[in-house]
Amino acid sequence: MRRIYADYIYTGLSSEPVRNGYIEYDEDGTVTAVAGGVEAPGGERFRGAVVPGFVNSHCHLELSYMQDKFRKGTGMAGFIDQINALRDTVTLEEKKECISRWLDTMWKRGVSAMADISNCDDSFEAKKASPMYTRTFLEVFGTEPEDCGAVMAAVAALKRKADSIGLDAAPTPHACYTTSPELLTAVSAEGLKSGFLSYHSDESEEEEEMLISGSGKMYENRRRAGMSLPPVTGTSSLLYFIDRLEKAHPAPFDEHILLVHEVCMNQEGIDAVKKVMRHPFVALCPCSNIFIHNALPDVQLLASSGISLTVGTDSLSSNDDLDMVRELFCLQENFPDIPLGQMLVWATANGADFLGRKDLGRFVPGARPGIVTIDHLDPNGRLTTTSRSYRIV
Repeated sequence: MRRIYADYIYTGLSSEPVRNGYIEYDEDGTVTAVAGGVEAPGGERFRGAVVPGFVNSHCHLELSYMQDKFRKGTGMAGFIDQINALRDTVTLEEKKECISRWLDTMWKRGVSAMADISNCDDSFEAKKASPMYTRTFLEVFGTEPEDCGAVMAAVAALKRKADSIGLDAAPTPHACYTTSPELLTAVSAEGLKSGFLSYHSDESEEEEEMLISGSGKMYENRRRAGMSLPPVTGTSSLLYFIDRLEKAHPAPFDEHILLVHEVCMNQEGIDAVKKVMRHPFVALCPCSNIFIHNALPDVQLLASSGISLTVGTDSLSSNDDLDMVRELFCLQENFPDIPLGQMLVWATANGADFLGRKDLGRFVPGARPGIVTIDHLDPNGRLTTTSRSYRIV
């Protein structure tokens, strides 16, 4: 039996820490006990906080080679132009080296599980070899209705490859503006069979303008490119998604559905989600949102909505780092009234719940979530600019 002491132990079960407590665990990392206010001989003491392993609920690991190549603050239209220009500008070997390096970096920083987006199989080998648990969302694109069958055949082949090496993987749609209405429903129906779906939604005002009024930079970009455009519905992209989802199978939805970004989510969207989804989650990626368009969701509203919040890093095409503590610090700086402990629940237990992994994200007897320390907290136990996370177990 091993024991770790810490000033603050966040269990993932509550926003309040266990103060001056300890965690006991077996040789394989299985938690056996958590107690507070107890000092005993043996074990190692950590100043700062000890937390369960993080769950990165939204990442595009295969885009790691794009680090430091993007201009910031271009808005979604400018960001899409850049990603189209820079995709596939390095060799496969260079891509795989970046993937492996960043997967290892995240593990050492304490990420125990990840919901990762894949458009190809570049990351499969690294994820299979990693001790980190991953669920891979095989994301599809296709704006032309006549291409729906070919796109679905291609993603089915990609899923067979993931299945053959033992990765948990299933198809998922990207966003309202990159999938035709037919493809959005078809791939949602297929992905829902796995019990999980991930979807970029309400990410920017430009996206909303496109759906609500058929205007704005994204609409004009795609029109000039000769692409078929999503229907002008007069409602948000989230409500459009729900409409297409209900054509996959009738509500209610018992599956775990992750709505990524939701920068523009309002009360109308919250009510619509709760009406049809029994297990909705929202992935907050604050550093990415600021990187692209210097905007953030109304996190206070979302936190009070009853929808489970999670935390992701997005990709190195829209972020400077894949650092969960940096994401939490960004949230803390912009929403100082939200306690660190509440945000840590989002970054641990809620992410694990989305993935259906009750054995991760929390310190309870029998779980093996990983044990992580966060250093350089301020005297009030809040994150600072020098706070970093390190894996202990």
